[in-house]
Amino acid sequence: MDSEHPHEITALLRQAQAGDQSARDTLMERVYGELHRMADRFAQRERPGHTLQATALINEVYLRLFEGNRVRMEDRTHFFAMSARQMRRVLVDYARNRRAAKRGGGAEVFTLDDFDGAREMGIEELLAVDFALQDLEALEARLAHLVELKYFGGLTDQEIADALKLSFAQVRRDWDFARAWLRRRLEQRT
Repeated sequence: MDSEHPHEITALLRQAQAGDQSARDTLMERVYGELHRMADRFAQRERPGHTLQATALINEVYLRLFEGNRVRMEDRTHFFAMSARQMRRVLVDYARNRRAAKRGGGAEVFTLDDFDGAREMGIEELLAVDFALQDLEALEARLAHLVELKYFGGLTDQEIADALKLSFAQVRRDWDFARAWLRRRLEQRT
């Protein structure tokens, strides 16, 4: 993540959450590039012809973060963590709606060769990952949050360590464990 002005982002975030529309607009100008990079990472994993574009994803995340039920975001790192979580939710909602629209169509078969987000994902796979992540969250919420930040948010191991206040080595161990656990869980579902 671009850390050019972390304190400015935190200050703008606090003003935006207090209802300052000008601060909200300025905040979005400052973070838009990073949000777009996160959304692009999602788009690269989607199958060809996927209709949810990065800009639409960012707009939906923005609405979910600042409209209706507002989540209190402490600082810049927390903002990007919450953005990653909302991107996951938007994509899962989108996949569920697409699957409902295609009711009766055959389910896609998949295997999880490497849980690193480098390849495209179909609707069924995205939903299976979401279900597995919910199971992991029930087992160990911190691990599920780490996966969300890495897989859905595209954060680096160091950014995750900073966000979760863990050592880099702990993030690597947790990631290795969570990835193996999710791989087994997804293989059980197929």
